[in-house]
Parts: sequence; C-alpha cells; structure tokens
Amino acid sequence: MSGAHPLVAEGWLTLPHGRVFTRSVGEGDIPLLCLHGGPGFPHDYLEPLERLADHRRVVFYDQLGCGRSDRPDAPELWTVEHFVGELAQVCRELGLERCHLFGNSWGGMLAMAAVLAGAITPVSLILSSSPASIPRWIADCNRLRAELPDDVRATLDHHEAIGLTACPEYQGAVAAFYRRHVCRLQPWPTAFERSLAETGTPVYLAMNGPNEFTTTGRLRAFDVTDRLHEIQIPTLLTGGRHDECRPDHLAAMQRLIPGSELVIFEHSAHLAFAEEPDRYQEVLARFLHRVEAGRVGPA
Repeated sequence: MSGAHPLVAEGWLTLPHGRVFTRSVGEGDIPLLCLHGGPGFPHDYLEPLERLADHRRVVFYDQLGCGRSDRPDAPELWTVEHFVGELAQVCRELGLERCHLFGNSWGGMLAMAAVLAGAITPVSLILSSSPASIPRWIADCNRLRAELPDDVRATLDHHEAIGLTACPEYQGAVAAFYRRHVCRLQPWPTAFERSLAETGTPVYLAMNGPNEFTTTGRLRAFDVTDRLHEIQIPTLLTGGRHDECRPDHLAAMQRLIPGSELVIFEHSAHLAFAEEPDRYQEVLARFLHRVEAGRVGPA
C-alpha cells in the first residue's frame, strides 16, 4: 500500500465476528470513510482516494471476509444486514459519527442500505458507480454482454453450458468484459491487482455470483429505488461513460434523491477515481467543500 503520506495509521478492530483491518491517512475535522466494492473486494484499489488526505483524514477498512481482515467460515454472515451492522460498529469504534461516506459499487449499495436503515447518518454521501437496483443492473449487464465480440460471447456461452467456468479460456473472456466496463486502464493499476489477489471469494460468490455480469447470489433482489427519496443528506453520484453501472441508471437515481448531483466521467468505466484520478479528485474535493460550507443539500 502507498505509505507516502506522513500520517498513516493501520490496525485491526476486534468486532463480534472477527478482526477488521483499518487504514487511516491524513487528518482533518470531517473524515471521509471509504467503502470498497465486491462484496469481498478489499480496499486496496481505492488507493487513489488517499490523495484527498492532503486536506482531510481518509479512512478505509476491509470488510470481514476479505483482504487483511479475518475470514471466518461462516456463510450465514454474508448478508446486507451483517455488513450494515459492521459499518455501524466501525464508525463507533473509530469515532466516525460525523463523516462523509464514500462507497464504490457494492460499497455504495451498503452505504444506501445503512442510511435507509438509520444505522448511520453521514454528513454527505458519495455513490460511485453504485446501483440502486440489481434487477436493473442484471438487465444492463446482459445488454453489455451481448455487445461483446462474437468469439468472446461464444467462449462465455460454451463454457457456461458445460459448467467449466474456472478454466483460463473462460476467465480470459470474462476479463474482456472487465477491460471494457470495469477498468479501461492498460495495464491495470497495481492497487487494483492487489485487490483481485486478496478477494474474499466466498463472500463474493454468496452475495454476488461468479462474475460481474452473472448475479446469482443474495444481492440479486436488492432494489432500493422506491426508497431513494428518503435519502435527505447531500449526495453526489459518479460513474463512467463505459460503466457496467450504466449512466442512465445513475441518472434515474439522481432524479429520485432530493438535491443530489451526478457527474459522468467520459473516459472511465467502473473505477473513475482510478481511471481519471485528477478530475475525480477535483470533483470530489469541490463537493465536500461545498457541503461543509452549507452550499449543497436536499431541495
């Protein structure tokens, strides 16, 4: 992990179901707490957000079951409800009752679920490529899959039909989708590769499924679209033009969250903060400053 910033603290919180790894960079009055995606995709790939630590404290943690956190053999834990409770515990243990909350992909879904459950009340909410509706996500990913080259689709279809999805040929075809709609950088950032290497596969399989465009796990019915109007805190939505979380999905969410804002990054897919880091940092820093100055919020 990057250790260039002079104020870095790492450690573990002992929670009821195991130890959770945390990383804090920088200092400031209102921290930014960052929730990683997956589920089960540890925080390393969010490393570009550490650039914000020049002006505020930025906090990360690996959710239970992945990265440097404990990995209990307890499949019953891999639910939205568990991770909402874990998030609330992390906030209490780290004294983050007043913080900005950033979530990428599943991390934003977790953030929405926690806010709607009343588990936490952040100062603001940043939803980075985070769907409100997994049924809509599934339909969108099916359309994106249909746009892949014929040979890639044939490889996916063939291996799925015979049940051999662990072989390198199939995984190579999956990577073709990821290079279009997850991260378009060539090569992939080292921090992203670290997260891939430390993924909590049991968590990912239980909650999502075998890959980004095949959702068969417990999240397949996740849909908070009808409750988005209940989010009454300043909210910024971001996404990439080539994102698997489609821009029109994010635009529909923005219309339903009172006073929210939407920024689409034209040269990015699912990881705009890594694919266009300079502009992303500028957009996010400006939003946080305006929130703290009282110049943005629900209508």
